[in-house]
Amino acid sequence: MDELLNAVKFDEKGLVCAIAQDAASGRVLMVAWMNAEALRKTAETGFAHYYSRSRRKQWMKGEESGHTQKVHELRLDCDGDAVVMLISQNGGIACHTGRESCFYRRWNGSAWETADAVLKDEAEIYGHTHP
Repeated sequence: MDELLNAVKFDEKGLVCAIAQDAASGRVLMVAWMNAEALRKTAETGFAHYYSRSRRKQWMKGEESGHTQKVHELRLDCDGDAVVMLISQNGGIACHTGRESCFYRRWNGSAWETADAVLKDEAEIYGHTHP
């Protein structure tokens, strides 16, 4: 695991940007943060783990919702400060809002518009709405 972590340039908070991209479609589903533990667990288990800055803890994607991310490939950018994961999204929902992708808003030239429908209500997924 030293080889995995030594090439990564974690920021001053010990984090690296992590992008989850659908392995089949190429669509970017979400961007989050990883600490060394999250990256190590991702590599060891084959499922995406992240670090929540707001909750200040490491977590596995889908641990509450069941919308896990099976990692097929890990890639590190040329500077070593961003990770891309090619993943299969369990349930087809990556966003906590119940959408396929966190990137569901599109700029139309004058305003942000919602481009993607909610596939499953957030309260139905989690039993509550996220703050």
